[in-house]
Amino acid sequence: MSDSVTIRTRKFIRNPLLGRRQFVIDVLHPNRANVSKDDLREKLAGIYNSEKDAVSVFGLQTKYGGGKSTGFGLIYDSVDALKKFEPRYRLVRYGLGQKVEKPSRQQRHQKKNRGKKVFGTGKRQAKRTRGD
Repeated sequence: MSDSVTIRTRKFIRNPLLGRRQFVIDVLHPNRANVSKDDLREKLAGIYNSEKDAVSVFGLQTKYGGGKSTGFGLIYDSVDALKKFEPRYRLVRYGLGQKVEKPSRQQRHQKKNRGKKVFGTGKRQAKRTRGD
């Protein structure tokens, strides 16, 4: 990460119920388009004496004209607390969780509506005979 990047935290709150510290993060990055979340996680872990895997950064928005971004950061007490409270999609982003593979939304709706057209015990038979 470039040495011209400055990180500031504000609205710092300790949340013992969720086992984390939460804050707004301001990133000053002149002459750069943006800073990756991975680099920010590493830098925050170093500043607050934590593991990189226990840090979550999200909601970054670059100000008009560039040079400054603002977002939200969480530092959990442990990786277990992060896995317990963070949404699954963020865990997948950080490589700590598995993505759930499922049929597309349209396919799920089509299957539901096919089942509506058959009555009684024939539903089981209709699902079996169809080549889905």
